[in-house]
Amino acid sequence: MKIEIIKMLQDLNFTEYEAKAYLALLDKSPLSGYAISLNSGVPRSKIYEVLSGMVERGEVMVSHEDPSLYTPLPPQELMRLKKSKIDSSFEAAETALAHYSYVSLNRENIWNITGFDAILSRAAEAINRATGRILLEIWTEEAKLLEPELRRAAERGVEILIVVYGELQFDFAQVYPHDSSEEITREYGGRWIVASIDDREVVAGIVSLGTDSRAAWTMHPGLVMPITEVIIHDLYIYEIMHVHRETLEQTFGPNLIELRKRYNFGPAGYSMAVKLGFT
Repeated sequence: MKIEIIKMLQDLNFTEYEAKAYLALLDKSPLSGYAISLNSGVPRSKIYEVLSGMVERGEVMVSHEDPSLYTPLPPQELMRLKKSKIDSSFEAAETALAHYSYVSLNRENIWNITGFDAILSRAAEAINRATGRILLEIWTEEAKLLEPELRRAAERGVEILIVVYGELQFDFAQVYPHDSSEEITREYGGRWIVASIDDREVVAGIVSLGTDSRAAWTMHPGLVMPITEVIIHDLYIYEIMHVHRETLEQTFGPNLIELRKRYNFGPAGYSMAVKLGFT
């Protein structure tokens, strides 16, 4: 009978020595480590290591006296403890595997999203998954629509950095106003959103064409990395301009307009969307 109980306890993640020590304590307690070794057959050289692990897991209790005396957690409480730990392990494993499956299924895909509402909804879902950092390049209008999700993310401890076209006051995020907001809006004739979540997934596209707005969502590392770097690059520019604006504008004009003229190929946003048949 005792052998069968030892095997049952081993099925509950007890080692053979732990099972023997626990049964010895059920037979008689409290006992010193030396007495448990004698009554259980666990070698004296191992008994204190065995008991220490069981105390740490809450399966055995120890008194603070000399010598220390040990007593077992009652069997019903032990079963509740084991069941609780197993349930927690299953829940943690289920969550981790579901997330792993989600990431692995989407890692190589690039998904097209059509329509303003669908794009904002996908961005909100991505923000809700954030655990570490959100990088966002966005116009004021869309930022305000995403404020509830962004605020909740900040409350979870997520770092939020926003490059905004226009004016924005969020007390829960680091907001960096883009110097050329008006010029860019005129040049491109529209607004876009670029969101990088935990450097793991991105939502990027034009959002000012109503139901014809187009964006992409992906976890593909070949796109996540360069799109994330676009936002980081604008943060670099903001910091550089903050410190060296006068010098840079002497060379490149207000808000570096001469640089924009040099590298701007022509209007893109709305007019480009017309060329591509989005309107």
